[in-house]
This record gives sequence, C-alpha cells and structure tokens, in this order.
Amino acid sequence: MTERYSRQQLFQPVGNKGQQQIRSKHVLVVGAGALGSASAEALVRAGIGKLTLVDRDYVEWSNLQRQQLYTEQDAQNKLPKAVAAKNRLRQINTEVRIEALVMDAQPANLESIVQTADLIIDATDNFDIRFILNDLSHKYEVPWIYGSCVGSYGATYTVIPNVTPCLHCILKKVPVGGATCETAGIISPAVQIVAAYQITEAFKILVEDVEALRHTFLTFDVWNNQHAEFKTGKMKSDKCSSCGSTQTYPYLAYENQLKTEVLCGRETVQIRPSQRHLYNFDELEKRLKKQGKVDRNPYLLSCQLPEQRFVIFQDGRVFIHGTNDIQFARSLYYRLLG
Repeated sequence: MTERYSRQQLFQPVGNKGQQQIRSKHVLVVGAGALGSASAEALVRAGIGKLTLVDRDYVEWSNLQRQQLYTEQDAQNKLPKAVAAKNRLRQINTEVRIEALVMDAQPANLESIVQTADLIIDATDNFDIRFILNDLSHKYEVPWIYGSCVGSYGATYTVIPNVTPCLHCILKKVPVGGATCETAGIISPAVQIVAAYQITEAFKILVEDVEALRHTFLTFDVWNNQHAEFKTGKMKSDKCSSCGSTQTYPYLAYENQLKTEVLCGRETVQIRPSQRHLYNFDELEKRLKKQGKVDRNPYLLSCQLPEQRFVIFQDGRVFIHGTNDIQFARSLYYRLLG
C-alpha cells in the first residue's frame, strides 16, 4: 500500500483493488467552474488514471469566491479555466494524466472523448449541455452524474445507461428560465455539498461497487435546512428517445449554421462559427486596436469597446460581454470580424 493513497485504501469499499481500479480509469469532467473545480481536485487527489477537463470560459474575479482551483493571477491573466485548472492540478498530483480542452461542449467535440471515458461528471451551468451529455451517455453506454447548484440549493442524480431513468425521462424537455448564479447568487457550501455527492457516486462507479449507488434524485437547501430525495425507478419510459427502445438521441442533432446563445445568467452572448476557425491573433490585434484597448494571452484576445467587451478564442468562438441582445451581438460580430 503506497503512502500517498493509504488512508483511501484503508477504507474497506476501496481497498487495494479499488485503488488499482481508480488508477486505471478515465473521467471526463464537463465544465471547470465551481463544481468542476471541486470534482477535478478530488479525483486528482484520489489518483484517477486520466482526467479530461472541457470548458469554454476563462477565469474572472467573480469566480474566485467559490471556484477553488483559481487564483487572482489567473483572473488577471484571463486564463481559460481548463488551462488554469490543469496548471494547479499538476502541482497536486504529477501521476495523473490531465487533458485540458478549451472548447464548447458540443456533440462533435465530445463524442470521441466520451467513447474512451469510464464516467462523465456534469459540472455545467445549463440544461442544453446536460441533455447532450445525457444522449452521449446512452449512445456510448457511459455513466454520468448530474449536478447543479444556485443560491443555497443543490441537486444531483446518477444516470446508469440501461439501468436508471435518464434525465430526459425525468424532465421530459430542456427547462427554460429559472434562477442563476448571477440572479440569485450562490454560496460555496452549496457547491461543496453537490460535489461531495457527485464524487462519492463517482468513486462507487470507479471501484465498481454498483450496489452502493444511490438510486434517487437528491435535492437540498443548506441555508434553510431542507433535504429531499425521490425515487425515480418508475419514471423510466420505454418511449424515451434518449434511452427507450427506439433511441434517436435527439439532442445530438446538429444544424450546420452559426450558433448564437446567451450564456446562462450572464449579460454575455456567445457566437460559435459553424466551422472551426483559427484566427491570426497578430493581425487581429492590429485591426481591433483601432476599436479599443486590446489584451491577449496564448488562448484568447480581448478588446474593450466603449460599452461591450469582445473576447475571441483560438477556436473561433467569441464572447460579447455587455449585452443579451443576440441580433445586436451578431451585427457587432460581423462588423468587427466579418
């Protein structure tokens, strides 16, 4: 028994065999914000074999209150979260293979990763991506663990393909609206509690102790001392297009057009070109300096306009901060980059 993982191996459900299983597994964490930071750190400290982190965003000052992997320097440098997370995680455990991907969590980007993963952990902030993960999970028969939190509230649920009802069975369709961290705030204990439940379920899956899995949808409000669980077994639907007898995976469908969306809970529009586009940052910096102050690092370029901030990523995605108006954002995008 190695000293590094000795206390974990002394826990009987893990033991020496379980530690070897953890060391042989690959976990995909989608989202490197609050939940992703907590889950990634726990997995790396536990000695996971390989960790893949996918995140489209960069570190901002408002993240530091609850996103435990990041520092003030990361926020000053506007480092992509996946990159900043990898930098910190490599300091924690050099034995773990860590892949950090700065990209949008879309089917075309995720399919090849999911096929090699043993588990998916949801650390995202919107249900569009969660329904994509749900379909990918069933298409490739990879378990995934849903998690969400806002204010002092949290929820989590474990999906095992061909065994449990899926998220599509339970929610029927992508929810619209609702509170967000930007509108209702969030306290870090809510994050830590959701992450603790997610990681505990993850350990059970990684050491293949399926009998110990919790087959309930769990919710809590830590501030108001509330905790609830409901059984989901009877919610499984044979007609479900994601996990039923005729699986069409509706949320993996892709239309080859410009994708525009308002980021969850933020006055920010993301524009994603239909095809990957690599910008020449040197040329782009010269052009955008005529419009406003430009900052850049190896991963993104930022231009501060009078009322909006324009952020261009290496893969061609653009964040336009300071507006929720998609039409205005598109016109600004074409004016500056078209």
